[in-house]
Amino acid sequence: MNDAKHNTDRPARRIRSYVRREGRLTTGQQRALDELLPRYGIAGSGRIDIEQVFGRRAPLTLEIGFGNGESLVAMAEAAADEDFLGIEVHRPGVGHLLHALDRRGLNNVRVICDDAIDILQRRIPAGILDRVLLFFPDPWPKRRHHKRRIVQPAFVELVASRLRPGGIFHLATDWRHYAGHMLAIMESCRYFENTAGAGNYAPRPAYRPLTKFERRGRRLGHGVWDLVYRRTDDVPNR
Repeated sequence: MNDAKHNTDRPARRIRSYVRREGRLTTGQQRALDELLPRYGIAGSGRIDIEQVFGRRAPLTLEIGFGNGESLVAMAEAAADEDFLGIEVHRPGVGHLLHALDRRGLNNVRVICDDAIDILQRRIPAGILDRVLLFFPDPWPKRRHHKRRIVQPAFVELVASRLRPGGIFHLATDWRHYAGHMLAIMESCRYFENTAGAGNYAPRPAYRPLTKFERRGRRLGHGVWDLVYRRTDDVPNR
């Protein structure tokens, strides 16, 4: 009986929206993590001082789960007067991005290799982001895994609290059922308004690059759904 009570008193374990399936790091990726992450990464555990990190105050975009960094590099290269922060939990992708940043000499990108929800909660101050991007997150297609999808009401409200008033939350997926899930969650959040009109998907904004996987999917007839929402003014700070 005491054991049963002890078990019920344990704090609930947070469900992760990802599984680490990294595989082996290449020699180049490991070298990038060792040599370039100190330059492009953000160390520490406290709130991030964005002006100190970038040495300026410019429009700030956060991309959550940037994969191998293809889109992030393209966006940063096309907008040198803006700053970009990327969060990715998988180290091979981080290593790939670091190589690309170094080759192109980009100084307007910083990287964190960690869980995005933890970073949003602990390290990103309220109201400092101009745009949050979530492109092609794991759809967890099996019904029993839907609880692992990152787009849930609590996550959406957390994103809203980190965006400035009028800031943009842009989501995209190539899974129709996940698109419907995203749309329902976003439409139910009073802290966002749909830039395409209530209940509508948006055309792909020009700033979102087409990745090689998306181009391949288009050739195969696969759809892609973009959702672009603007933050309203009445978000409580967290």
